[in-house]
Amino acid sequence: MPLGTLDRTPPPFFKQGPSALSKLMFFSALALFLMVADMRFRVTQPIRAALATALYPVQWLALQPVRAVQHGGGYFTALSQAKTSEEEARRKLALQSLRAGQVEQLALENTRLRKLLDLREQKAINGLAAEVLYDAPDPYTRKIIIDKGLAHGVALGSPVVDESGVLGQVTRVHPLVSEVTLVIDRELAIPVLNTRTGARSVAYGEPSASGGGLELRFMGSNSDVQQGDLLTTSGVDGVYPPGLPVAKIEKIERRAESAFARIYCTPQAQVGAAVHVMVIEPVSGQIPLRPVDEAAPGPVKKGARK
Repeated sequence: MPLGTLDRTPPPFFKQGPSALSKLMFFSALALFLMVADMRFRVTQPIRAALATALYPVQWLALQPVRAVQHGGGYFTALSQAKTSEEEARRKLALQSLRAGQVEQLALENTRLRKLLDLREQKAINGLAAEVLYDAPDPYTRKIIIDKGLAHGVALGSPVVDESGVLGQVTRVHPLVSEVTLVIDRELAIPVLNTRTGARSVAYGEPSASGGGLELRFMGSNSDVQQGDLLTTSGVDGVYPPGLPVAKIEKIERRAESAFARIYCTPQAQVGAAVHVMVIEPVSGQIPLRPVDEAAPGPVKKGARK
């Protein structure tokens, strides 16, 4: 058989079809077309939604072991936290019960001592709850407006406190609202008592750009004051009941050229964030009036006979 008549084409078993380069170009063009069509016309959105719906049961089943492990770990963690919180709450409850018992015992001893010494009994503090409406429009003062006034029984000069300490004093009363001057206002002064030493002094408001504080004035450079001392109301002014927290000493400056120290304090009350406050009846309303001596001779008029 002559060689020229031989069939040189590969048998069907070895046929490879289009070349690899042709396949790459075709599928690249198809992918690019599908991406552009999906971005512009959302043509594959129904297909994607159908596939997501069909595969959701498979995904749900695959996630169940992971969720079970997570829920189990979260359950044991929450159980441990709940036990810790319960123990802490029980400890605080026991401590509060102990303090309540001590307070009752001290109150009983105080009553007995006052009766023994024939002193006036302490009156109960009467308070009226109020809410802060807004700050006073004057930028040079530190005042707030509360939603209680004359119609609710608020008296001029009443102390105002929050849950942390003395907030200020009522300086103007209207029928339905009242104006409260804060303790950091430069026009307000409060007689205070150092709970560590028992020394009395006066705290003046000292407003500043950082929010304001208080200052103890006319305290000698050698005064026994320390950083962190708690100052409470002394009760000698006839306005504030004794024992209310006012401020803590923050910084002390002792200068050799001055006989007085500069003592800066931080108010205990939330002077810049108070929302709910308590208006307390002034102590002066609980102090009995000074007796009048009717037998005392009156002033002698000029020219009258003796």
